[in-house]
Amino acid sequence: MYQSFYGFKEMPFNITPDPRFLYLSPTHQEALQHLKYGVNERKGFIVLVGEVGCGKTTLCRRFLNELDPARFDTALILNPRITETQMLKAILTELGETAIARTQHDLVAQVNRVLMDRIEQGRDIVLIIDEAQNLTFEVLEQIRLLSNLETDKQKLLQIVLMGQPELKDVLARKELRQLRQRILVHYELNPLTTTDVAHYVHHRLSLAGGNGRPSFTRWALRALHRASGGIPRIVNNLCDKSMLSAFIRESDEVGYWDVRRAVKDMTNLTA
Repeated sequence: MYQSFYGFKEMPFNITPDPRFLYLSPTHQEALQHLKYGVNERKGFIVLVGEVGCGKTTLCRRFLNELDPARFDTALILNPRITETQMLKAILTELGETAIARTQHDLVAQVNRVLMDRIEQGRDIVLIIDEAQNLTFEVLEQIRLLSNLETDKQKLLQIVLMGQPELKDVLARKELRQLRQRILVHYELNPLTTTDVAHYVHHRLSLAGGNGRPSFTRWALRALHRASGGIPRIVNNLCDKSMLSAFIRESDEVGYWDVRRAVKDMTNLTA
């Protein structure tokens, strides 16, 4: 409703993981560098942990966009609630293979063969698994076994596990100590600070084509940070509702009470 009123080319606070809208706060910038370092140095296992809505998926898409397609082949698994066999098939499908084996034994052999072929062609292969806290022990063990595949000089597969804080508890289990020992790069995303939230809001307004309308007051931004806990997805929801409140008032300023009204609306929805 407010898009044309404020002159935006697109909605500034959609919650879809569009990497173009990614605001690289200091913690997101550091997380991206950890991902790049781990993959470029062929560290094998990389773990990225962050709270729900903190921007892991958007960061992942930005990371994938920045990988050199002339060097890297990637496999992105978004639904980890699968069996070992389904995981192997998903990896092969993501890598563009069409004739896929059926049994788990044959699938492992095919994955090994495909990876060896790609390495011989000068390719590096990166497997990224989102929501990895939902992986079963059996699938995690299969992934660990895949991480053992290597030549005399390098691992055949770089594996990135991304998940919510519960992933730390999963990996801390005694029976996963062998996998845990292989994790050489680990980073945990922190929530946005008050300053980050202000920059984040201005960043998204600008990218959406805003020309300074509306502006968020200092007290509105503080209220946003306090109510959201610095979680970008919640910031998006609150900003969207706050701007709607300002639009209804036909105001070019989003104030403290607009944010308070947005917080109340969200509280009512989740009550």
